[in-house]
Amino acid sequence: MTRPLRILVADDHPIVRSGIVALLQSTTDLEVVGEAADGEQAVTLALELKPDLVLMDLRMPRLDGDQATARVVAAAPDIRIIILTTYESDDSILRAIEAGASGYLLKAAPHEEILAGIRSVARGQVALSPAVAALLVRRTAAPPAVAASLSDREAQVLALVAQGQSNRTIAQSLFVSEATVKTHLLHVFGKLGVNDRTRAVTLAMELGLLPRVGS
Repeated sequence: MTRPLRILVADDHPIVRSGIVALLQSTTDLEVVGEAADGEQAVTLALELKPDLVLMDLRMPRLDGDQATARVVAAAPDIRIIILTTYESDDSILRAIEAGASGYLLKAAPHEEILAGIRSVARGQVALSPAVAALLVRRTAAPPAVAASLSDREAQVLALVAQGQSNRTIAQSLFVSEATVKTHLLHVFGKLGVNDRTRAVTLAMELGLLPRVGS
């Protein structure tokens, strides 16, 4: 991006929030434009400030992060949201992703991993901490004979990813929401045991689940 990425930080713990803000301010390509102390305030500030991205805590007063995420995505789908939390249960992960979050990172992760996740989501990708990706793999794991089988819709979404289409373009092509596209991709990642779009496409081609480019 030619300008700093504008970020809203939502966390109900002042010390934790200030630490996140300090981390972001230590960079030149990320700019903190606001801070929210609860879920309701996060929604209000997101719609007022129109940041590029919101770092959203999962457990907050008045409104939890997944509920706040759903409200922001419904009202302003261009705003990307990353859940940044200490909670890593598979149920909480799935709720957040299904609400429209583009990433799920853990506060205990190395700073470099958090910053890389933010920049990845800004490029339109999905960012998952390794621990979170592992949980999703276990959640969606199937017996070896069918572990790498994709549903027709999952294969359709992945084929469009292979063509270089963004989540938004895919959603428009299939007449579904971007959140639905993300959910399909997460299921694909879990079945294939990968955590990024490129590896998902290449592995699916290797396994014969998608035609190879040029075939």
